[in-house]
Amino acid sequence: MTIAAILERKGRDVASIDAGASVRDAVALLAKRKIGAVPVTDGGAVAGILSERDIIQCLSSDGAAVLDWPVSKVMTAPAITTGTGANVLGALSEMSRRRIRHLPVVEDGRLTGIVSIGDLVAYRIARIEEEAEAMRSYIQGA
Repeated sequence: MTIAAILERKGRDVASIDAGASVRDAVALLAKRKIGAVPVTDGGAVAGILSERDIIQCLSSDGAAVLDWPVSKVMTAPAITTGTGANVLGALSEMSRRRIRHLPVVEDGRLTGIVSIGDLVAYRIARIEEEAEAMRSYIQGA
């Protein structure tokens, strides 16, 4: 099972924001798209990732002025990314180990998608259920 299989199911549509955009614009994007994180790009390359957690931490320490800061000042960088050929279990392991919830998918230096830990867990559960059903059918047919 690879990340490509996840993207085939969920699609490759991915919101991103430029590193020079304001945090206020990023908040609006997160709210509009109902997402918890957004890859940050600089010159087309993934420069970092901005999550709700990043914004909350800065708001807590620096107040509302953060909303006028550039995203580059608040984002987590460098972003931990993955490729379409990466193994789902390996990606899940990496996300758990690093305590992150989103992985931008990059191919040839270009952002091609994003997967969340929820996407990976849902895919894995579906595969386990398919395997269990196949085993039940095999046993009943024997």
